[in-house]
Amino acid sequence: MTTAALPTEEQIGRLVDAFYMKVRADAALGPVFDRAVADWGPHLETMRKFWSSVMLTSGRYKGNPVAVHTRVEGIEIGLFDRWLALFDETCREMFDEQITAAFNEKAARIAESLKLALFYRPDRPWPPRIVAG
Repeated sequence: MTTAALPTEEQIGRLVDAFYMKVRADAALGPVFDRAVADWGPHLETMRKFWSSVMLTSGRYKGNPVAVHTRVEGIEIGLFDRWLALFDETCREMFDEQITAAFNEKAARIAESLKLALFYRPDRPWPPRIVAG
């Protein structure tokens, strides 16, 4: 990723706010996040720090995403695809192709890491078959 493909802290903040507004309104993701997030102000600030650390290597985020997500009631592997789709949609609305691609590359890796940590079992096939129900 070149320097030109780096978002600013302000852009990251606007992305986080716009994205989570969509998440909260989403039929599949909204209820899961509503149960998991008691106070949106601190959550959004944590997400700004997280994405700053991911995209700008700022070191602002000090946390453990896997531990946090293991406590989320109702989290399902298929929800990660919806999360990625909304994230991509929001990035495309806000950024040029280069910054959007940079965000999406990181988001896909993060989603895969979380899916592996939360759902991978050595005695089962990976990726698991998702049965629509």
